[in-house]
Amino acid sequence: MRLNINGQVMDLEVDDDTPLLWVLREELGLTGTRFGCGIGQCGACTVHLNGGAIRSCVFPAVAAQGTEIRTIEDLGPHALQKAWLIEQVPQCGYCQSGQLMKAADLLSKNRTPSDADIDASMTNFCRCATYDRMRKAIKRAAKEMGPLPVPEPIEPLQDSEVTE
Repeated sequence: MRLNINGQVMDLEVDDDTPLLWVLREELGLTGTRFGCGIGQCGACTVHLNGGAIRSCVFPAVAAQGTEIRTIEDLGPHALQKAWLIEQVPQCGYCQSGQLMKAADLLSKNRTPSDADIDASMTNFCRCATYDRMRKAIKRAAKEMGPLPVPEPIEPLQDSEVTE
């Protein structure tokens, strides 16, 4: 199978039912993505697939063909990482790569998240319960990052350009 991981296209020979997490960790040595529960509940294994957060422990690698996969190894430097340190978010640190990937997903869509927005988005589990510090760090990073860029307006097609 051919996968695009962190901007590099790689040809791999793995079983079709192999979870993406195991391809990242065992085949490629990208161990920043963590194994937590193995059933998609805790979020320690969160990566980005085409710009959105997914739980890689339950996502078959074969389904990731033709997509762009981004892991924690490709995140930095990011305003979130700096904010994470300033706000002293990590305690044990085990879930933090998944938390950072989930937070980056949120900030890619919303640069002015409320506490409710953060709580709704940050569904990964943290055994150390550093959720209040995560909220502060996400808001700090959002402020540093500034507003989302405004997309360029799309020019309407002229009648002569429309083909049937």
